[in-house]
Amino acid sequence: MKDPRIFIIHIRDCINRIETYTEEGKAAFLEDLRTQDAVIRNLETMADVTQRLPEVWKSECSDIDWRKVADFRNFLSHQYLDLNLNIIWEVVKTDVPALKNCIESIANLVLNSAFRTCTCAGEWLFDGMKN
Repeated sequence: MKDPRIFIIHIRDCINRIETYTEEGKAAFLEDLRTQDAVIRNLETMADVTQRLPEVWKSECSDIDWRKVADFRNFLSHQYLDLNLNIIWEVVKTDVPALKNCIESIANLVLNSAFRTCTCAGEWLFDGMKN
């Protein structure tokens, strides 16, 4: 089993790329196919990796609908011909920042704390986390 902390780092990398790729604004995003492809790919990867986070970590962010994040990944992967770039932009500007805040909260707990144990179910527990 991979150390799940790597998933936090990977999600952060995707978010940082999305922010960089979209810093020129909506018009630039809508006009540039490469930027669209890069943003959509990182959204897809980011959403996919969130599914690998331990449930105990996700429970720290009750305001994130993790099922919808997974569903969005599936939509990006399988309904690519039906993507509405205006909706993608709204996700980038509304949902990604909320997810970023959540991931930073989790990162502060798991990257700055020593792991105590790994349970039989494969859920990692660490100091400061409720069991």
